[in-house]
Amino acid sequence: MTTPQALESRLAQLEARLRRFEDADAIRACVTRYMALCDRLDASTSLHELLDCFTEDALWAGKGARYGASFGGHQGREAIGAMFGRYMRTPAHFALNVHFLTSEHIVPTGEDSADAEWVMLQTSTFADGASHLNAARLQLGMARCADGRWRIARFQTENLFSRPVSHWHSDAPLPVPAAQAA
Repeated sequence: MTTPQALESRLAQLEARLRRFEDADAIRACVTRYMALCDRLDASTSLHELLDCFTEDALWAGKGARYGASFGGHQGREAIGAMFGRYMRTPAHFALNVHFLTSEHIVPTGEDSADAEWVMLQTSTFADGASHLNAARLQLGMARCADGRWRIARFQTENLFSRPVSHWHSDAPLPVPAAQAA
């Protein structure tokens, strides 16, 4: 026979597990929203909406030799906003910009904090017509804020590889194996 204390303990364990799933989903939603805004970063992008993905004192930083030199570090929403503001212009810096996230890893570090990591592939075409392919490792610190929402407290991006490409779309036939005779 299960005691009331055992049932209460089991219920608390299940609630904690559910909270971890819900927190991971909320963290994923925050980062997905941030990437979606970056995908269409131009003069019409809401800087307020973009900065709402970050805590007030967040750090956004390029890490390693390539991204450290290219992006530097920006502490606080105002500094992060100034950095993104350089991309919010007419004509747009990006003619095409798409971020793909994979290899997700989210680890709670406290009741209101978590570390999260992704590998990102970014395909970009710039206003001048040049295109680029980048892969980066993203290391994020996430925080649950007073309003209950998860936001980015630390965003670090480190280049894995970068290369120019000639173009993204081609009308050339797709190379598929020929059909075999029956």
